[in-house]
Amino acid sequence: MLDRRRFHQATAAVAGAWFLPTAGLLAGASAPSVSTSAPGSRTGIGPGQRRPKIAFLGTTIFQHSHAQHFLDRFTAGYLMGGQWLEPLVEVAGVYIDQFGDRDLGRQRLEKYQSPVFPTLEEALTLGGEKLAVDGVVIIAEHGDYPRNEKGQTEYPRYDWFQRTARVFRDSGRSVPVFNDKHLATTWQQCDEMVRTARELEFPFYAGSSLPVTWRLPSIDLPFDTPLKESVCVAYGGVDSYDFHALETAQCMSERRRGGEVGIRSVWALQGPKVFEQLEQRPDTQRLFLAALGRSHTLPVDRGYPSARLSFDWAREVLPQTTAYFIEHLDGFQTSIFLTGIQDFNYAGLRADNDQIIGCQMMLPMPGSSATTADFFNPLSRHVEQMIVDRKTPYPIERTLLTSGMVIGGVESLHQGQTPYATPQMAVAYQGPTESMYWRE
Repeated sequence: MLDRRRFHQATAAVAGAWFLPTAGLLAGASAPSVSTSAPGSRTGIGPGQRRPKIAFLGTTIFQHSHAQHFLDRFTAGYLMGGQWLEPLVEVAGVYIDQFGDRDLGRQRLEKYQSPVFPTLEEALTLGGEKLAVDGVVIIAEHGDYPRNEKGQTEYPRYDWFQRTARVFRDSGRSVPVFNDKHLATTWQQCDEMVRTARELEFPFYAGSSLPVTWRLPSIDLPFDTPLKESVCVAYGGVDSYDFHALETAQCMSERRRGGEVGIRSVWALQGPKVFEQLEQRPDTQRLFLAALGRSHTLPVDRGYPSARLSFDWAREVLPQTTAYFIEHLDGFQTSIFLTGIQDFNYAGLRADNDQIIGCQMMLPMPGSSATTADFFNPLSRHVEQMIVDRKTPYPIERTLLTSGMVIGGVESLHQGQTPYATPQMAVAYQGPTESMYWRE
């Protein structure tokens, strides 16, 4: 690891002129609310208005890391709708925790002349005594952090959030906060983060790109649909890409009649046990195959599927699948499957006519199907707009619940693939009437 303080001292001369504390664009705190702007809208900055200043807190920056994706977009801008958009925010203070062997942080921070601070608190106060920014972005993903006995990487999301809240309290005001991906590794920490945001009355937005990326086909599940069950077939590991799969399902499931009511249990299974359980769940099996059929990365034999898509074929070619079977308090069912494919596919079953609704949530991934990770563009747009408007695009309860689902899956596996009861996760909320995915 490089000596972080020496790097900050080396860049201070360049960045020093930017360290002037200013009055916040939006002084004082207001109750957090949910944005109702159209999915493709971009309010922007009006004539005579300055861009809100943000503190950017990242664990580490290397090629295609989350911190790189967000820092590039908030500093240089990004493409949407066929045109280059300038960022709506100004990166006024940066804190990077680690500079590792694959480090891209020094190059990026020097390229953008970013004002770097040696501590999180100084990034928020811009070297002063009080909060001096209009928004905070926490990207605590990737880096060299310990793993606990349950296999969870202990990223500093909870710690950084609470230290940020401490600066808010000491300053007598608060500003919007974005937290990348899920909230924390324990339910108590996740719940405390949400309660802290409510106590200090600041907009709190969290999650990933899946709910807001493009869909193929571009379907919008009608609000208040009589939905019976949701399935996502995806890929990746536990306490990682399982969160993406759960968000894929939940952004659709929350639109069901009556809204979300919380979950009763999570049952995680792996290998042959997954397919044994699917044999006992005919509707889930149908949805599993329907979602799998949306994939563009099925196992093939010289460029073509090796056999007709069927349950027996899937059992043979995807033997290492991990599944979460989730029971909601209203009887609704959610299941996710982490398999050998390389995309995220949704299927839902209507209760009124037995119709299956499905699509792929598109993530054109660098290294396989793209050179850039443009699915970060709509997420960056929502983060910027949240800071400008002081309104979140959807309730934080979505991310609270999906974070709890991840924790439930981890606990179920840790306890020997047995059902894990979740009486504490009775999270009831109503999602937004408009879907927030990108349509262009």
